[in-house]
Amino acid sequence: MKKVLIALDYNPNSEKVVNMGYELAKLMQAEICLFHVLAEVRYYGMQYEPFMGYEGYAFPVDFRIQEEFVKVAKDYLEKTAAHLGGENITTHLAEGDTAQSITLYAEEWKADLIVLGTHSHGTLERIFLGTVASSVLEHTKIPVYMVPTGK
Repeated sequence: MKKVLIALDYNPNSEKVVNMGYELAKLMQAEICLFHVLAEVRYYGMQYEPFMGYEGYAFPVDFRIQEEFVKVAKDYLEKTAAHLGGENITTHLAEGDTAQSITLYAEEWKADLIVLGTHSHGTLERIFLGTVASSVLEHTKIPVYMVPTGK
């Protein structure tokens, strides 16, 4: 195994995921890609007429907000890479559905292992909403190393 994709979000528990993924990659002398997905940021810029008495979307939106989201996310990835301070670390930022973006990029990058954190969600939440981790597991052929981040 020579390529490890570490997926992280903005949750403070991501530090645990990154550190554990990094240690594992070091043991394997593998290349690392720190990977983050922005949700569909285009929705933040959409304008809607008031609906159900809610006027939250009826105000003008600065369309440069997407650029700000991207800049913040890239800064996050760069600082995380600097925090690790190791060699063979790259970063990649994607936009869209999180689980789908992880699986697609892991295949494209030819990752040998995907490292993900698992948040503690209740049983009902998992049944009705699913989780990114379970969706990645369901749709990838690449081995997945799950790091529990719940309390």
